[in-house]
Amino acid sequence: QVQLVESGGGLVQVGGSLRLSCVVSGNIFSINDMAWYRQASGKQRQLVADIDNSGHAYLVDSVRDRFTISRDNAKKTVYLQMNNLKVEDTAVYYCKVTIRRPYWGQGTQVTVSS
Repeated sequence: QVQLVESGGGLVQVGGSLRLSCVVSGNIFSINDMAWYRQASGKQRQLVADIDNSGHAYLVDSVRDRFTISRDNAKKTVYLQMNNLKVEDTAVYYCKVTIRRPYWGQGTQVTVSS
């Protein structure tokens, strides 16, 4: 059984930084794509960043110059380093990994206050 555990969310002021982590456990041979999504209150869940198993990363325009996605395959972990946070980054952040099918984490709240 595959499980994802996210951590690193919290309350931060505008301009601050947070680092999210998502650890994948279970009987896993390899993980294909790993990604971070976010869902703001009243809005649909949206892709923030993803990274394939070769390390090729994609970030959406709104975060490209502020966030970094990385992964440690040995630790089965994906990270999202978030710098220069803005109020509009406030959301629940979800980790998603694709093995034979997509798996989702439970989400971690990120709140950016002004």
